[in-house]
Amino acid sequence: MSFFGKMFDKKADDKESLPHVFWNCLEEVSFDAIEKQSFEKPIVIFKHSTRCSISRFVWNRFQQDYDIPDEKAVVYYLDLLAYRSISNEIAEKFGVIHQSPQVIVLKEGKAVYNASHDAIEVEKLKFLL
Repeated sequence: MSFFGKMFDKKADDKESLPHVFWNCLEEVSFDAIEKQSFEKPIVIFKHSTRCSISRFVWNRFQQDYDIPDEKAVVYYLDLLAYRSISNEIAEKFGVIHQSPQVIVLKEGKAVYNASHDAIEVEKLKFLL
């Protein structure tokens, strides 16, 4: 498949297409549960706009680069178009301004890091986890 085919192919958007990253989908969420979970293991939330080519590019790069072992963090995926209300709740609960694409890291019940667009890099996450 060509470079542009990979970048814009709908299947490239599918979290199942890259099995080395185990994604938990944020569709129905108990923020109390996520907050509690963040005391046991860091939480990584990737917020993605499925209609935005920039978001798709960053999402694909993130998946390709993601090599953090499952025991180091719990990874969540949020489809912003389908679940914008959850993104709004994340912003309110954890005091992080909504952006897209965006990665948020939660530790001990607090947002300790967030990045958007080209600032989203797996290498930066490794130092936090």
